[in-house]
Amino acid sequence: MYSSLISMVEKAKRYADEPERIRVRDLDVDFRGNNGTHRVTLRGDEWHCECDHFEAHGLCAHVMTLQRIFGASLRDEVRYTAERVTA
Repeated sequence: MYSSLISMVEKAKRYADEPERIRVRDLDVDFRGNNGTHRVTLRGDEWHCECDHFEAHGLCAHVMTLQRIFGASLRDEVRYTAERVTA
């Protein structure tokens, strides 16, 4: 019984050292920023954050933080996001 558990723990440690095995498709988090808590989501290829900066520019520090944390587990299409430039 314990040998099976030990084997699973060892396998989990190896997997954790290889984040490229994982692909995040959807994500839904509460992000505590300096000015409050914002809900940040990733659905398919679309990031969204409730903060004012994201609403205006399509990118914010909250999204960029999650892109850095989960970078190896994100597809290239969502790993990097360009900020919308207003005219």
